[in-house]
Amino acid sequence: MNKGSNCYRLLIIIVVVCLKDRWLVSGADPTDGFSEVPLTDENFDLQKPFNIPLSKRYNNSDGIRSFWVYTNDKPFKPGSGTRPRTEIRIKGHDYSSGIWQFEGYGFVPKGTSGVTIMQIHGASEGDTTLQLRIYDGNMRYYRYNLVATDLYDKWFRLNVIHDVGKGKIWVFIDGEEKFVVKDQGPGGLYFKCGVYAAPSKSSNFMESRWREIKLFKK
Repeated sequence: MNKGSNCYRLLIIIVVVCLKDRWLVSGADPTDGFSEVPLTDENFDLQKPFNIPLSKRYNNSDGIRSFWVYTNDKPFKPGSGTRPRTEIRIKGHDYSSGIWQFEGYGFVPKGTSGVTIMQIHGASEGDTTLQLRIYDGNMRYYRYNLVATDLYDKWFRLNVIHDVGKGKIWVFIDGEEKFVVKDQGPGGLYFKCGVYAAPSKSSNFMESRWREIKLFKK
């Protein structure tokens, strides 16, 4: 075998190694290789300020679920020290192993800021493994890493893959891989979406809308 062939083989090996942990490769969809998990209304557990009727903070019409909350609202149960929220907690599919994926189409109106719109609850360190927050139209990992920009007033497809065995999470926006992070350790894990006020710098009014919420697993 000549020197040129050896160099070509080495290049192929390098490319394969570099792509080994990437879920999105040349037009592949994040859900490729996953099986959809059937969901019914019973799997959507709604949490809202405990002293307000659900209809005052949530609406489900024509396949679009709208969630809103005010920064001075009460928590989801009496005595809780958490910030106000109106969220769906996907129940019946808690996990502690395997490879799981959340998919949903989200919409955040301009002005909503300082709010978690999607999270993975549960971890061996802290209460959550992942929080995706909106600050001034941009999505961040908690209040730190920038994940995506310019998300106000538009529908975007969000896919979040959690490989518990590898301890890694991938975030995709509109099919494009945007962020990869180490998780917070194994635990009783489940997905949530809606609006959950951040510890600080929350706008007075926070809203997100969701449609086509799905779960997948391997």
